[in-house]
Amino acid sequence: MTTLTPQKPALLNQGGGTPGEVPPSSVHDLRARRDDSGGRHDWRELVDAVRESGQYTTRSEAESVTRVVLSALGGHVVGDERVDLARALPEEAARVVASQIPATRRLTAAEFVDSVATRIEGATPATARWDVSSVLSVLAERVGDGLVTRILDQLPPGYALLFGRAELAPAE
Repeated sequence: MTTLTPQKPALLNQGGGTPGEVPPSSVHDLRARRDDSGGRHDWRELVDAVRESGQYTTRSEAESVTRVVLSALGGHVVGDERVDLARALPEEAARVVASQIPATRRLTAAEFVDSVATRIEGATPATARWDVSSVLSVLAERVGDGLVTRILDQLPPGYALLFGRAELAPAE
């Protein structure tokens, strides 16, 4: 598996864990924080939204794709953005993101898609791009523009399209 180097220093786990890792106690505390926010969606709703977005025939397929993409993303988002992403997600999705070891090498968007393709049986780069975009566009709707912008600022150019956003090049 290929990994990336974080652009910013990662947060250290208070319990002495891996840099950038969300402490396990934080993941368990996420449910309590979500209950009074009113705007969080549970895992089932997230998977159902991915199923609809990606036009997957079964809930099981949508759930599998969601886990793979969140797992891949979890290794590439670090620091405060990783913690905030975990907090914004349903508990199950937060666990998937937070359990990943931070990557040591930054991947281009195409390399990221290719890495996802290797994790999904029978996937091609084209189907993996569909899977990644299906999950990340739903994720963007759920976590909000501000956090997505901060996540995109961490990642190399090219990821915005995967999150369902236009990526404008500066005028020269």
